[in-house]
Amino acid sequence: MLSRRSALFTAVAATAVFAAPAFATETEAFTPDALAAAQKAGRPIFVAIHATWCPTCKAQTPILSELMADPKFKNLVYFVVDFDSQKDAVNFFGAQMQSTLIAFKGEHETGRSVGDTDRASIAALLNKTL
Repeated sequence: MLSRRSALFTAVAATAVFAAPAFATETEAFTPDALAAAQKAGRPIFVAIHATWCPTCKAQTPILSELMADPKFKNLVYFVVDFDSQKDAVNFFGAQMQSTLIAFKGEHETGRSVGDTDRASIAALLNKTL
């Protein structure tokens, strides 16, 4: 039998899962080949250099989730690169720190920001992929 605390925790956890905003696009594992294929296809691409311990990255996540839920981003390729475990990818993009966001339209980088948590400017950067 579940205790009240367990039942409450289960209810809160279930609510959080269903209340979390959904991405219109799925996160893809970054590889140079996956990036090259998306670029060759002329797809809009967005890269987030992320660290689980980074408070700025944590602030960016719900903003990106909300913005990417827009149907206009359904063809967007979204790569999340782990700052700590994917150093080759971090170097590939020339990122100096976590919380770096990079927009591409096909093969061309169209914008980049570091440490940005302003919804409007992140939206403007994301729109540069279209």
